Amino acid sequence: MLNKPRMLTPGPTPLPESVRLAMAVDMIHHRKPVFKRIMSEVQDKLRRLFGTVQPVLPLASSGTGAMTAAIINLFRPGEKVLVLEGGHFGRRWADIARSHGLEVVVKSLAPGEAADPAELAALLREHADLRGVCAQLCETSTGTQHPVRELAAVTAASPALLLVDGISGVGVSPCPMDAWGIDCLLTGSQKGLMLPPGLSFVAFSARAWDKAAGVEAGNFYFDLGREKEQILQNQTCFTPPISLLLGLNQSLDLFFEAGMENIYRRQWALSCMARNGACALGLELFAPKAPAWGVTSVLLPEGISAADMLADIFKNYNLVLAAGQGAYKDKIIRIGHMGWVDWADLAAALHALHRAGRSLGAPAGAPDYLEQALTAYWQALAQGCPT
Repeated sequence: MLNKPRMLTPGPTPLPESVRLAMAVDMIHHRKPVFKRIMSEVQDKLRRLFGTVQPVLPLASSGTGAMTAAIINLFRPGEKVLVLEGGHFGRRWADIARSHGLEVVVKSLAPGEAADPAELAALLREHADLRGVCAQLCETSTGTQHPVRELAAVTAASPALLLVDGISGVGVSPCPMDAWGIDCLLTGSQKGLMLPPGLSFVAFSARAWDKAAGVEAGNFYFDLGREKEQILQNQTCFTPPISLLLGLNQSLDLFFEAGMENIYRRQWALSCMARNGACALGLELFAPKAPAWGVTSVLLPEGISAADMLADIFKNYNLVLAAGQGAYKDKIIRIGHMGWVDWADLAAALHALHRAGRSLGAPAGAPDYLEQALTAYWQALAQGCPT
């Protein structure tokens, strides 16, 4: 293969060399002073990343483990929660809640449609006994961004806690937990944080911890009250993925050396580049009114299979993109541009999309599609990201 490998998926994402090297050092023991010192550093940086004064708990699990831990620690079986369901991962919130014996009210959103704060307020009035609202910052399956700040302003005036899946959003777009009034924010390691899979993180607001104090977790491993006690001593309840935490310490250093404002500015610019490039190729955006900052989904022309397109792109350009999920598995392609991805990687992805599309019968699009994409990138970078 003459082309160097590139992976632009919604996760896992590429790893910076310094992060890989940090994970390759000799093993340390997780009950010794050196580990406690590292955990203290990591905890301070995670609080900064999440925008909270509360502890951020690392768990040895995928992001689904953090979602599960949040549900079982905050709600008793029989309590009612609302799920804003706009795709595959919104449905996951509902599935986890039902498995814990919760009564689940689902607000179905059309794929690619963002949640409406006014509709949320109406649902909270209609269901006064709601104790939680579950949402995504980014619905990864469709590339849709939800207005979490506005949703939090609604839930703050109610007894319902707002739980936000930020698995493909934390470190990609702004989501300051305390400033916005989010009650539970969680993420995973293999997206914007530029790490391999295997770590998840969850933080509760003060009122969420108050709620959790009256709930029996009912799960030995995912007892977040015990985890909180341990993390305050720079420890974990169980053996942690030490190498991943060492890599995390380095990846967080990269964030803060660059400055989070610059990180978010670049992520927004990459999103603008992806959308403008796809449109210049004649492709239809899947979520044009609520685009995610870290993944762009495009509908393929009628008669062109996502599986065929992805196979061509991998075979001829050594580049990995992702198909859709569920009903859209063979109809859309998702371009990931979060974490350790830059404009040159994204330009390569757009070029591969153009060439593979031509070979499969897609319209040629504008001949200057790359120029349009790059112009959008540099303009967005100069102007800054939305507030």
